[in-house]
Amino acid sequence: MNVRRSAAALAAVGVLAAAAPALAASPSPSPSTVLPSGLYGDSDPKYDGVWRQSLALLAQRTVSVTPAAKAIDWLTGQQCADGAFAAFRAEPTRACDAKVMTDTNSTAAAVQALVAVGGHEDATGKAVTWLKSVQNEDGGWAYAPGGASDANSTAVVIGALAAAGERPAEVTKGGKSPYDALLKLALPCTGDSKGAFAYQPDKKGALAANADATAAAVVGVLGAGLDAKAGKESKESGTGCVDADRLTPEQAAANGASYLARAVAEDGHLTSALAGAPEQPDYGNTADAVVALAAQGGAQRAAKPLAWLEKNAAAWAKQSGPAGYAQLIFAAHAAGADPRDFGGTDLVRALNATGPAPQTAEATKAADASGEKDDGGSGAGVWWMVGAGLAAGAGIGFLLSGRRKQQQL
Repeated sequence: MNVRRSAAALAAVGVLAAAAPALAASPSPSPSTVLPSGLYGDSDPKYDGVWRQSLALLAQRTVSVTPAAKAIDWLTGQQCADGAFAAFRAEPTRACDAKVMTDTNSTAAAVQALVAVGGHEDATGKAVTWLKSVQNEDGGWAYAPGGASDANSTAVVIGALAAAGERPAEVTKGGKSPYDALLKLALPCTGDSKGAFAYQPDKKGALAANADATAAAVVGVLGAGLDAKAGKESKESGTGCVDADRLTPEQAAANGASYLARAVAEDGHLTSALAGAPEQPDYGNTADAVVALAAQGGAQRAAKPLAWLEKNAAAWAKQSGPAGYAQLIFAAHAAGADPRDFGGTDLVRALNATGPAPQTAEATKAADASGEKDDGGSGAGVWWMVGAGLAAGAGIGFLLSGRRKQQQL
């Protein structure tokens, strides 16, 4: 699969491709890296700072935790004047220029997070306007403006549009909606890959099944976001596949979920297959699959991969840091599990400990009453050294894991 990216994304893929197995130790930031006090996680934020911050804040709101004010302020301070976000801006006081590589994924994730925390309509409105301005003629989005539309980017933008109160089906370019772009990436009901979605067509226009792209696309065609809730039990909840001259979004979601259900049926998890590395469980993509399965067919449909994550994912999340904890919280939320007792791990407490302490319920009530914000514990952010880094953080999910050159199942 050929993936066109910004320079920053290409560098991130290079790091991942060279990584050891997902649970291998990874380096802490170099001495020259100064971590902002409001940022979650202790790995170098160069390639994923906005993404992981957005997931952390969104996950906290999903479980009714009010993030630290300075954590929210850090995220809003990353926005460029045109509304876009880059993966990370080391000097946010300096205006964005052509050298700042903004991208749709960071921007869309930030929109979802800022809508969830509330009170940032100006920022989210500017971001949505920018996202609309870089929509492709096929109705979809690329990671970097100007590239070919891909399933993951289109799906995360749909989530942002829906969160901001837009109707994704009505956000069109060239007469095409985001759903049209995703449906073009749906594979037919033939062969082992039936019902799956591709990340992008290859140079010859052929589609290859990709499990992470499928998980993203299922959520996307349902019009949901990263924190999708469980849907109603689907009438089409088996492992079949519906063929039609033109699939509806609902049919495409059911087909994609069926593909994922078959993929996790034997072992309970998806498998990562990086070039030159042995196959191993893919924790982040499995968490994404849980969200997709539950969103399409109800919580029970995600029971097997959810149980596998509860039993096996704690060490991965500890190493991956805030984005990993957030993905597991989203999976628990979608599939009806308790994120505060997820296989014996309190995911919420663990996530909170990777950054500035959230506002307490008492402080939040007092701030609401006085019209003031709590400072979010600015005197001492709590940091756990969990050795999280991009190289081992293969579970970052929609941002990175679906964009590396991989062959899923």
